[in-house]
Amino acid sequence: MKFTKWNFTMSVLGIVIYVADIAADIWVTSNYFCEGQYSLGILTLVFRLLSSIIVQIFSYEWFKDDCGSPDPGKLNWIFLLHFLHGGIFTRYWFALKDGYQAAFKQNSSGDKLTGGPASIIHKCAIDAVTDISMLRVFKTFLETTPQLILQIYILMEHDKAAFSQYASIITSFISISWSTLDYQISLRKSVPDKNQFSGVPPKLIYLLYKLFTLTSWILSIALVTLLNIISSIFLLIFLWTLGFSWTLKQHTTFCKSKRMEFLYRTVVGIILIFTFFNVKGEKTKMYISSYYATHVLVTLGIMCVCLFWKTSVTEQSYFTFVSIIIFLTLGLGIICLIVYYKFFHPTIYFKQESASDEVDGLAREREKEEISRIRNFIMQ
Repeated sequence: MKFTKWNFTMSVLGIVIYVADIAADIWVTSNYFCEGQYSLGILTLVFRLLSSIIVQIFSYEWFKDDCGSPDPGKLNWIFLLHFLHGGIFTRYWFALKDGYQAAFKQNSSGDKLTGGPASIIHKCAIDAVTDISMLRVFKTFLETTPQLILQIYILMEHDKAAFSQYASIITSFISISWSTLDYQISLRKSVPDKNQFSGVPPKLIYLLYKLFTLTSWILSIALVTLLNIISSIFLLIFLWTLGFSWTLKQHTTFCKSKRMEFLYRTVVGIILIFTFFNVKGEKTKMYISSYYATHVLVTLGIMCVCLFWKTSVTEQSYFTFVSIIIFLTLGLGIICLIVYYKFFHPTIYFKQESASDEVDGLAREREKEEISRIRNFIMQ
């Protein structure tokens, strides 16, 4: 468990993308209000506010869990920061502080990670970044993805868009892609007995698999919304119900309290609308095959409805282009998914460490197993 200079650089880039995403949303919202499109402006703000509230709740609860019996004064300050929606920035401050110490100070001293102070500061930095990655995944699928669907729907409905909308769409795709990849890397790094992403090819294939499948699905949902908003809402509710029911069946134990566990399962149900999320750290071949087979069938159903039921949509100038993108990204996404699991999954594409290193890693894992909140929650 070593926090490197590259990890520190990625953390800095992560907060830059996070701030850019917020700035793009504010820009789009202000344009909506200036143009008198108050309903769109309010809807954009509602997505951001609700997602931010949920993220702050999880972040604050994790602070309390990690602190054990914290000083009341310190806990009050942490609560105030989260109440003002500064929880993520607070966590980035601790992550960058510990990360800088681990990457630049501890490494330069020549200390080896043998359980002493160096290993502690590295573990603190890794755990801090992992928590941020998990929270960013929540934010991505609670706010960024719905915002992206909304912006694409508006673009297709009015067949025109301001530069701020294009900026919002681009930053949203970057944010979604980054958060899914970063989450997978961070979680595997935080659990020593899990094989890590080794080299660029696995990360690139994983990123493309997520980007392509999400692009196809997001455009498909936007088309459904264009066909009929009520039908789109019912489809999303139905898919959420399936995802939520699956998390209930899995008997997840992510949170310490029942109310937080219910909230967690609710959020996972929303994530499952858009992408696969493994909630038990178990083998996923059957689940992920069923999940994406369903996505393919639903996508084909949506395209058939567009062609044979809502001819007015097919007459629009963008329909041919969007249809090609949907089928192309869906095919490429499934291909990348198969290639990833066949050749580049960390259990396959992994350089084995020496036997002594492996034993030491497992011993350290046994020591931290009971206190790691995300021990069994690897996305894929």
